[in-house]
Amino acid sequence: MGVSGSGKSTVGEKLASALNLPFLEGDSLHPKANVDKMASGIPLQDEDRWPWLDKIGERLATAENGIIVSCSSLKKSYRDRLRNASRGPLLFVFLDGNFDVLYEHMGHRTGHFMPVAMLESQLATLESPVGEPLVFRADVADPIEKIVAASLNWVQVTVQADNLL
Repeated sequence: MGVSGSGKSTVGEKLASALNLPFLEGDSLHPKANVDKMASGIPLQDEDRWPWLDKIGERLATAENGIIVSCSSLKKSYRDRLRNASRGPLLFVFLDGNFDVLYEHMGHRTGHFMPVAMLESQLATLESPVGEPLVFRADVADPIEKIVAASLNWVQVTVQADNLL
């Protein structure tokens, strides 16, 4: 989870591969109206996000052996909605970083609908999940390999320690 440009898709794909779990690109479930808004630089409102989060929640609820999902989950209410929909405990890897690093990451992406100008809006909306249960914070300034390794270690330790399977 995290704002646009934080590396959600890249980290999610690598975690899914390492854990032998399916990967769901949360953005793929956005309705066209949401994509059009964001591509036009119009921030989404809660009423835009609820149906999208519910679609992700449906996938969480039907994932028998787990699933890795990339999803911004910017507000606690969004994360709680996903937690309530999930088949079991839901772990979040929070990809956190400062504006300059995120802005640079966004500038290097190709083929994504989210314009760089939307970063400020997403950061303003973000409610940090630090302190919430089952959340791991990773710094996006670190190399992807380090983020993935630390996240994978945290997932494995957390699943074992909390007997989540």
